[in-house]
Amino acid sequence: MRVPLRDTAAVAAGVLAPFVAALALLPLRTSVTHTNLALLLVVVVVAVSALGNRLAAALAALSAAAWFDFFATEPYQSFHIQGRADVETAVLLLVVGLIVSQPAAYGRTMKRVAVADATHLERLHGTSRLTRSGGSSADVVSRVRQELVDVLELRSCRFEYGTLIGRPPRLDPDGSVQVEGWVWDLERQGWPEGEIELRALVHGRYQGRFLLTPAPGSVPPPLEARLVAADLAAQAAAVLDEDAVSAARRS
Repeated sequence: MRVPLRDTAAVAAGVLAPFVAALALLPLRTSVTHTNLALLLVVVVVAVSALGNRLAAALAALSAAAWFDFFATEPYQSFHIQGRADVETAVLLLVVGLIVSQPAAYGRTMKRVAVADATHLERLHGTSRLTRSGGSSADVVSRVRQELVDVLELRSCRFEYGTLIGRPPRLDPDGSVQVEGWVWDLERQGWPEGEIELRALVHGRYQGRFLLTPAPGSVPPPLEARLVAADLAAQAAAVLDEDAVSAARRS
């Protein structure tokens, strides 16, 4: 499974940031109490956890405790601690770092979820407003194409009218991906190769399909985004179906 760049950066920061901070605090280790040095390292742990990555937050707490031991306690440049007070401070640094980092990481995650939900809702409402304002089916299809590129982080997307040709991988309304009749493990295997179809269906009637081209090496979006994509395709299908019904009545 591909790891998002943001998560990789957060983990790297969790390991390296406390080390860099401990080095920067070296000139203060003889003039500032060990408790205050530990508190300064806790600040670094909280800053790393604000990236929203729990693993990074835990690594930052462990790294902070280790480098506090190595640089700030005697014997210096050793992971051995002689003084009981220093042992207690190092343990408290680890415990406090773990405790305060998790709510910060959780809060950041919840903020991202809330922003993503609001964005998804606006995508659906925006398409609905275009439909209600009398936008043509071509306009709606064009808008949905662009929304799909954004919500699924695609390289490109095109719409194909007419009958189904071939059997490309398919993104279903439940957010799963089918490849030759089998459910594709999207989280573990990433996007399948080639274009992926997202059918525009309404009331069981096929109106066409969106053909999705993921960006090379991109990480598949979460289930929520894939469900929004399916709803967007259904909105386009509804408008196309209305056009087809109107055309049939006129003929």
